[in-house]
Amino acid sequence: MTFRNNATWLAVFLTALVVVQGCEAPDDRPNILFIFSDDHSSAAISAYGSVLNNTPHIDRIAREGIRLDRYLVTNSICAPSRATILTGKYSHENGQLTNFETFDGNQQTFPKLLQQAGYQTAMIGKWHLRSVPTGFDYSNVLIGQGPYYNPRMILNGVDTVSHEGYTTDIVTDMALDWLRQDRDSGKPFLAMVQHKAPHRPWDPGPDQLALFDDETLPQPSTFRDNYDTRSSAAAAANMRVATNLVARDLKIEAGPGNLNEEQQARWDAAYGPRNEALRDALERGDMDDEALVDWKYQRYVKDYLRTVASMDENIGRILDYLEETGLAENTIVIYSSDQGWYLGEHGWYDKRWMFEPSLRAPFVARWPGHIPDGSVSAAMTSNVDLASTFLDLAGAPQPPDLHGKSMMPVLLGEEGEDAFRESFYYHYYEYPGSHCVQRHYGVRTDRYKLIYYYEIDEWELFDLDVDPDEVNNRYADPAMQSIVTELTTELDRLRQDLDVPADTRPMAECTSDSAGWFGFGDE
Repeated sequence: MTFRNNATWLAVFLTALVVVQGCEAPDDRPNILFIFSDDHSSAAISAYGSVLNNTPHIDRIAREGIRLDRYLVTNSICAPSRATILTGKYSHENGQLTNFETFDGNQQTFPKLLQQAGYQTAMIGKWHLRSVPTGFDYSNVLIGQGPYYNPRMILNGVDTVSHEGYTTDIVTDMALDWLRQDRDSGKPFLAMVQHKAPHRPWDPGPDQLALFDDETLPQPSTFRDNYDTRSSAAAAANMRVATNLVARDLKIEAGPGNLNEEQQARWDAAYGPRNEALRDALERGDMDDEALVDWKYQRYVKDYLRTVASMDENIGRILDYLEETGLAENTIVIYSSDQGWYLGEHGWYDKRWMFEPSLRAPFVARWPGHIPDGSVSAAMTSNVDLASTFLDLAGAPQPPDLHGKSMMPVLLGEEGEDAFRESFYYHYYEYPGSHCVQRHYGVRTDRYKLIYYYEIDEWELFDLDVDPDEVNNRYADPAMQSIVTELTTELDRLRQDLDVPADTRPMAECTSDSAGWFGFGDE
């Protein structure tokens, strides 16, 4: 039996309400556990072929279920991605164009619809939408970005409570406590467990501080990209590992600033000797500019991967609990991130672009007996599809105003890759803003990507089959003009279908939010 068709699900739902011999029949709809991270690159997951690290517990979900290789985001930045997931709508419709708006919690969201369908709902961890979470029977969320250590969290939208420990561990502890103590065993549940990691400034947990110490990690082939073959937008962005990381990112001087005595001692023991060695090398003149850039890359990527390692271990804790209690059998477990991330590709950190490293987010899912083990799909799925997917799982009606569609045919292996979506629309709005990435929109197909930087009237076209790193803009190539015409027509169609309004917000000059140099003391 598949759990895709709404008519089938309606029958399941009604059956769950029938009273048999004075007792309610059990509600056997699946539980939904959505584990979510912030800024996790697929290049930092071994199930996706990482050459940098191992993630055995995320890999376990993929091995026992499915890995999506082209799971795309509509707007590669934190709050807009989260709003898209909650509403099943693009940014222009849900109102969250950038990180600066406050999410309208009064609007329709899938957790509210799941509540109406009889699900118990919980939100734990990073919310990052400024407003109070709505649609949840239980919420315990970080304030804003939240720190990596000793966070304050808001319980059920009312009480602010201080906690001591590493935030990734704390979020997991809370999720397990909710599953053990607060879950209503008579109802299916939606649990959204959302981590801060691996968001900037990549503060490792106490048990991961020495991870990768004795390794030299490889750089991407495009690490020293000079942007000569792209639009002017690429060169103008301020997100370069070489020049835009600051002392706090690189752990040169201050640590997190809110550590207790024991945490500070472990932090100093890890970073003190490393920083002293760097200081000595600089003072002796042993490190030229190129060597310093290489050092920055190693420090940045290792800290990033250390936060991933802690998160992966904690995902394992939750998976083990599901197995031990028998919940695993009828719980679909999904791991994903709000967008992709740059681990040195094109010399960058951060996200925002329609280029592949930030457009594509990781997505793995497991549902024993339904999702075939070890499945892989290259269907163009998206975060705009999650609301429809969750509603489909619950047998709840699909509102007609959703922009996405259920991914269940893909997850269950019922629909081929080409049948799900032939083209995909992307739109980034946050300029001026952090890192000075120009506003742009575009269309991606199986092979090609067309991007329009509409405020500076510049275009890019990439042939992903022959140029997967997206370094050769072929928009002006005479041999590609039929492709340009075809994609421009498709881009216009998508904008019309989605009813995307013209972006008439005022423009201002953008300046970097990141210093170009870091130093010791007063330097």
